[in-house]
Amino acid sequence: MSVAPVSESEGAVVGFAPDEVDLSLSTRAARLKWVIVVNSDLPPGRAANAAICAAAPTVAQVPGLLGVDVADASGSVHPALPWVGCSVLVADPATLRGIRQKAGSYADTFVADMPTAAQHTLVYTDYAASVAGTGSEEMDYYAVSIVGPRNRVSKIVGKLPLLD
Repeated sequence: MSVAPVSESEGAVVGFAPDEVDLSLSTRAARLKWVIVVNSDLPPGRAANAAICAAAPTVAQVPGLLGVDVADASGSVHPALPWVGCSVLVADPATLRGIRQKAGSYADTFVADMPTAAQHTLVYTDYAASVAGTGSEEMDYYAVSIVGPRNRVSKIVGKLPLLD
């Protein structure tokens, strides 16, 4: 999994300041939008794995994505979920590569991806070596997670269908 903390540039932080988190808002009212685009050629299990692996660094590195823990009527606590929502979309491999490149070109857009090498290696250092030996223009992806300004993210992903 490779992670660009703020696309390909450094310095800016993508996320929500504490005073921006308003759990009473519709997900469509949030300033930032979160999508994960999965390779449409993957079978369901691998697609789910790719989406989860791309989501993990996103939640860890983008402040303010999660709401708060919620207790049910019996007192059981359910950990926080993303208050901004997250759409999981699909695209063919070439489109996915283009989406990754375009999203990564904006300093105010967070991108985390799962190169195909991640599902073909069992040792992290082997994965890292595979990625290190592949140029960005040749990299193939199983999933790309994007958080950025709502209008821009919508334009980047266009009218891609939801994963079904």
